[in-house]
Amino acid sequence: MEIKDLRIEYQENPLGLDVKKPRISWKIASEEKNVLQTAYRIVVTKEEEKVWDTGEADSSSSVLIEYAGPELESCTLYQVQVEVWDNKGNRGIAYGRFETGLLKGTNFRADWITHDLSAEETACPVFTKEFKAEKKIKKVRIYATALGVYEIKLNGEKVGDTYFAPGWTNYDKRLQYQTYQADGMLHEQNKLEITVGNGWYKGIFGFTCTPNHYGDRVAALLEIHITYADGTTEIIKTDESWKVTTGKIRSSEIYMGETIDSCYQDENDSRAILTSFDKERIVGQESEPVRITKRIPARKLFFTPKEEQVIDFGQNLTGFVELKVKGKPGQKVTIRHAEVLDKDGNFYPETLRQAISIDQFICNGEEQTFLPHFTFHGFRYIAVEGLDEINLENFTACVLHTQMEETGTFTSSNPLVNQLYSNILWSQRGNFLDIPTDCPQRDERLGWTGDAQVFAGTAAFNMNVASFFTKWLHDLASEQTEEFGVPHVVPNILGNQDGAAAWSDAAVIIPWVIYETYGDKRILEEQYESMKGWVDYITARCGTNGLWQDGFQYGDWLGLDKEEGSTERTGATDKYLVANAYYAYSTNIVRKTANVLNKPDDERKYKELYQSIKKAFNHEYITASGRMVSETQTGCVVALHFDLAEEKYRERILKSLEKNIANHKNHLTTGFVGTPYLLPALSENNLHDLAGTLFLKEDFPSWLYAVKKGATTIWERWNSILPNGDFDTSGMNSLNHYAYGSIGEWMYRKLAGINQLEPGYKKILLKPQFIKGITSVEATFNSVYGEIKSAWICRGKRITVDILIPANTTALVYLPEKENPIEVGSGSYHFDYETETNLERDRFSMDSTLKEILDEPVALQILNQYAPEMLNHPMIEFAYQLSISEILATAPGETETLFKMVLDTLNTTEITI
Repeated sequence: MEIKDLRIEYQENPLGLDVKKPRISWKIASEEKNVLQTAYRIVVTKEEEKVWDTGEADSSSSVLIEYAGPELESCTLYQVQVEVWDNKGNRGIAYGRFETGLLKGTNFRADWITHDLSAEETACPVFTKEFKAEKKIKKVRIYATALGVYEIKLNGEKVGDTYFAPGWTNYDKRLQYQTYQADGMLHEQNKLEITVGNGWYKGIFGFTCTPNHYGDRVAALLEIHITYADGTTEIIKTDESWKVTTGKIRSSEIYMGETIDSCYQDENDSRAILTSFDKERIVGQESEPVRITKRIPARKLFFTPKEEQVIDFGQNLTGFVELKVKGKPGQKVTIRHAEVLDKDGNFYPETLRQAISIDQFICNGEEQTFLPHFTFHGFRYIAVEGLDEINLENFTACVLHTQMEETGTFTSSNPLVNQLYSNILWSQRGNFLDIPTDCPQRDERLGWTGDAQVFAGTAAFNMNVASFFTKWLHDLASEQTEEFGVPHVVPNILGNQDGAAAWSDAAVIIPWVIYETYGDKRILEEQYESMKGWVDYITARCGTNGLWQDGFQYGDWLGLDKEEGSTERTGATDKYLVANAYYAYSTNIVRKTANVLNKPDDERKYKELYQSIKKAFNHEYITASGRMVSETQTGCVVALHFDLAEEKYRERILKSLEKNIANHKNHLTTGFVGTPYLLPALSENNLHDLAGTLFLKEDFPSWLYAVKKGATTIWERWNSILPNGDFDTSGMNSLNHYAYGSIGEWMYRKLAGINQLEPGYKKILLKPQFIKGITSVEATFNSVYGEIKSAWICRGKRITVDILIPANTTALVYLPEKENPIEVGSGSYHFDYETETNLERDRFSMDSTLKEILDEPVALQILNQYAPEMLNHPMIEFAYQLSISEILATAPGETETLFKMVLDTLNTTEITI
C-alpha cells in the first residue's frame, strides 16, 4: 500500500499559502482489492518542532482534513507527514510541505509606487531598483502584486513562469498577490525590474473598448525577502527610492495585441511616485496561475487567394505565438490572428470584432526570440507580414490557460465523437484563463455567469476546477448586492443590471457542483450567504402567485425555435417559465446546502419555499390535462429534469418532448439553457435511444455538424458556419465558446456511466448505457480518492466491461443488460458475457469493418440489390480490414454517400444468422 498525491488545499507542496486552516488530502494506491482506510495520523512540524499531531485517528477520511493546530505564522515553512493504516494490515507514509505567505495584505511593508508618464504614453512602465547582497544567501522570496498585470525580472532573468499576475478580480474589493521562489538568482550586485501592463485594471476592455475600468494609472507593490546563511534577514521593498522608465514593450492591450521594439533604448528615468491602494483588499493567490501549458509547432504555410502569407497551427487555441528570427535592425514583423479562413480560403478575422489582435516585433539585427507578455489571442491561423522567407520551425503557438490538473479522459469507437470530446477540452483550455470567459478572441472575454454555470459539471470532469471556481466565486459574492442580485459577468465591468435566471444562478449551482465533485464543504460554508442571497433576491421580486414574472431575462439563449424572422435571441420557450424553473432548482439546492451545513431552520424554510414554487409552476405553466404553456424542447426538458412537473403530468410532457423532436426530424432546437439537460432528461426518462440518435446526428443542427465542418473547438452557435460555408453575420459568432460543450457531462455520466453516490465519489455509481452507433467507450476520472475507470465494448454477441475503483471507496455497478446491480470495493474488475437481447440489427456501425459486413449473407443481398458496383469497388482491395469511419475519412463524395446508404439499409434490416 502506498500513499500518493499528498495535497494541501488541492496543491502539491504549495508556496505562499494564505489559508489560515489549510486542508490536507491524500490517495491510497494498492494492488489489493476492497481496500479501506481504517486510521490516519497527521503530524505538522516547523523547524523539526511538532506543531500539530492528530494522533492515530480511527477514520476513513482522507480528503480535505482541516488543520486544527495553533495559528500559522507568516512566511514560514511547515512539514507535513501523513501515516495511514488500511483494513488489510498495511501501513503507508507520505511527506509534504507548505510555506505560508504573508497571510494578510496589511503585512506588506512595501509602498505602492506608480509613475508620472503622460496620459498619451502607451509604453509599459518599468520600475527598477539596484541593490547589493554581499553575504552568503540561504533563501530568497518575492511577494508582489500590481494594479495592472506585471512581470518581474531579476538580473535580466524572468522570475517564475506564470503570466497575467495578479489575475482579474473585483479590484474594488479584492486583489491577489503572488509568492515567488528566487533562490539562486541573486548576485552580489543586483537589478530588480517590475514591468506593468494595463491588463484588466486599466486596459481597453468591454463591448465599447473603453479603458480605465478600475483606475487610470498602473502601480506596483513588491518586497524581496532575503535570508542569509548567518541567519540575518533583509527586505528590499518598493518605495520612493525606485526609478521608473519605459522599456521595449511600446504598447500592450489584451484585445489589441503588443508591440515590442528591441531597438528601443530609454536612457531617461525618473523617481517612482508613491501612491495608495487599500492593503486590506489584498489576498494571496487563490487558484493555480496561468502558464504556457502546451507548445504547438506550426503545421502548414500557404498563400491565400488574396496573397496573404498564412500559417496554420491545426488547432483553435488561446495564447500567443513565439517567433525566432534574425532580422535587420529596425525590421518589423507583424502577426495577425484569426480563428478561421473563409470559404474561399482567405484570412477571416471578423469573429474578433474590434479586438484587432496584432502583435508587432521590431528586430535589432541579432538572433532573437519574441513572444508577447501581457496579451493573449484566440486563433488557429496567423498572417505574417515583414518576412521575405518563413521557416515554420521558427513559429510556435504557446497555449495559455490556468494550469489546472486534467482529470478526465474519454474515447469511443466513433472518431467524430472523439473529436467532439477534444473540442470540448480545447474550449475549456481556451476559456479558463484566470476566469471562466465566454470566448478568448473577440472584444468581450468576460466571465459570463450563465456560460460557466451550464458548463461547470463538464468542466469538473475534465479538470480539477475546485480552486479555479473558488477564486471566481469569491469575486461573484463580492459583486453581489441586495439591490441588483448577482451580475451577469464576474468581475463586473458592465455596470449594474438586475440579476437574470440561469446566469445569476451560477451563485448557487457552481458551489454545489464543487461540493458534489470534491466533497468540499468549505465552499458551501463560504458561499452560503451568496447562495441564499440570490434565492431571496428572486423571492422579493415575485408576484402574488409566488412566481418571478418581471424584468429582463435571457430565456433559452440562442435557441433555434424562435419565430421565423425574429431578431430575438431568447428562443421560443416562455422566458419566465425558464426563470421559475431555475428559481425552483436553486431553491432546492439551497435547501440541500442547509442540510449539509446543519441549518435546520433554513432547511425547513427553503423546503417549504421549493414546494410552493413547484406548485405555482404547475398551476401557471401546465394545464389540467398536462399540456405545457411552452411545449418546446427546452420547456419540456426543464420541467422533467428539474423534477418540477407533477407525476400525473410527466408522461404527457415526455410525449410532447418526443413529438417535438420527431417534428424536427430528430434534431435539437435548444439554446444555452435547454442543451445541457436535453439528453440527460431523455436518458433519465426511458428515452436513452432517442438521446443517442440526437447525439450522433451529423447534419445541422447537431454537435457533430461542427465537427464535420472541421471545428477543433465548440462554437457559440449551432450555425456559426452555414452548410454553404458562409458565416453567421449577427456580429456575435465565436468559434471557441464552451456552453454547448456541456454535453460532455452526459458523455461521462451516461455513456461511460461514471457518477457519484456520495460527495467526492466516496461511493461511486457505475452505470454505462449503450447507444446505437457506438460499440465501445473508455473513460477515466481522477477523483479526489483516485482514478475511476469505465470501459465497455459491445460487438457481435458479446459484451466486455472493465472498471477500476480507487482504494478507500466502494461502488454500485450496473452492468449493461443486467438487471441487478453488484456492490464492489476497490480494485480492477473484468466482465465478459453474451448479450441477452438481439443486437444484430444494430451491429453495423461506423466502427464495423468491411469484413464484418461482407461476411453476412443478407449484406451481400442488399449490396447486390442497391449497389452491385460496390462489390467490385477498388476500395475493397485495400480497405477490407478498415472500419467504415476510417474509409469515409478519405472516401470521395459519391463513395461516402454509397457506404452510408448501405450502412443505413443494413441497420434497418432484420438479420438472422
